[in-house]
Amino acid sequence: MKERTRILLIDDEESGREALTLILRNAGHHVTGAASGREAAQHLARDKFDIIITDLFLPDTNGIDILKDVKNDSPLTEVILITGHASAETAVRAMKEGAYDYITKPLNIDELRIIIAKAVEKHQLLSENVYLRKQLRDKFEFANIIGASPAMQQVFALMKRIVKTDSTVLIAGESGTGKEIVAKAIHFNGSRRERPFIAVHCGAIPENLLESELFGYVKGAFTGAVRDKIGKFEAANGGTIFLDEIGTMPLQLQTKLLRVLQEQEVERVGSTRPIKIDVRIISATNLDLAEEVKKGTFREDLYYRLNVIPLGLPPLRDRVEDILPLAKHFLAKYCKEMQRRRMTLATEAVEALEGYRWGGNVRELENVMERVVALTEADTITLHDLPPNIREESLTRVTERGVDLVKVIAEIERSMITDALALTDGVKARAAALLNLNRTTLVEKMRRLGMPL
Repeated sequence: MKERTRILLIDDEESGREALTLILRNAGHHVTGAASGREAAQHLARDKFDIIITDLFLPDTNGIDILKDVKNDSPLTEVILITGHASAETAVRAMKEGAYDYITKPLNIDELRIIIAKAVEKHQLLSENVYLRKQLRDKFEFANIIGASPAMQQVFALMKRIVKTDSTVLIAGESGTGKEIVAKAIHFNGSRRERPFIAVHCGAIPENLLESELFGYVKGAFTGAVRDKIGKFEAANGGTIFLDEIGTMPLQLQTKLLRVLQEQEVERVGSTRPIKIDVRIISATNLDLAEEVKKGTFREDLYYRLNVIPLGLPPLRDRVEDILPLAKHFLAKYCKEMQRRRMTLATEAVEALEGYRWGGNVRELENVMERVVALTEADTITLHDLPPNIREESLTRVTERGVDLVKVIAEIERSMITDALALTDGVKARAAALLNLNRTTLVEKMRRLGMPL
């Protein structure tokens, strides 16, 4: 059910106040009346209001002072001023102080309804924007990024220093290590948090489109440019632009990007007019840019411009302590999304996850957890519920914890017999032939392993 708009109506003329209150209530609003500034202050101390409609002249104060106090305490509340003594000077002052609009007596009720409707729409949009920004800030608080390992604690310590600056940052790390999450955390914990965060995945945009995507274009710049369009840099003005996979950027565009960093201005494609911008640049790469510089595929001067503060993210295999907390986090996330009861990991499954090398890093771990939640019927995830590559690596890898060789051999036998039976539709004689065994030996092994016959 949609929540009613809360309106505070301040007017010392009782008959007019009561008539307007009735009209607004019939329109579906929740209306509170006040006859003076003192009475209004009492209501404002107790309740929150979306819209305030106040007479400009009151016995103990005036609408401009009420407007100032409201905007100081509740910037999102919209204020509409009403007066029987309109003047251009008063109207200008009211709007300068933050009034939404200004209407004169005798009131045109239809006009007032339209003004209130637009004020309500603006209030809702601003409130939703503030709510969404708060959600983003909360989501990307450092405390919400999982990482108790020494390697990640070093990353957090550096990030806490980075957010106090406005310097350019280069995040390096393998694919799937969470470079964009870290970039967002830096933005939403820094001084630009209320301004835009714009992400551009350079490797995902065709080379012939990347320039216009970054810098925009003017009408007629090329076939299909039927109107002006701002680029990502202009969209990020005042905030942060995140250039992911920066190492894939063509050399021609690297030159233009270098100029943007040096001059703090962009030129749209097809234009020669520079546009000043104020943008923090955070870039990311899974390549060794120093090596790319040596190979001539990346400009050395741009590399040094981007690499003011380097931030390296460790691969998941170097932060084994974080695997279980991350796995539990993703399990909870996908159980909630798929409306399942909370699932747990058996000890053997945990050991397998911690023993796996995770070439795809955190992204691969998340994908595995989504898969097991979708495909596992039981509430406990065992070794056999994990993908074959994780099972096999866990069985054949010796770690510092040691290995139960008898158990490993048994699990390998179980896995190979299961695969052979699947390939032969359960026909044991054919499965035995695939395993170079006779049928009786296969049946005996299955009985010893506790497999259904």
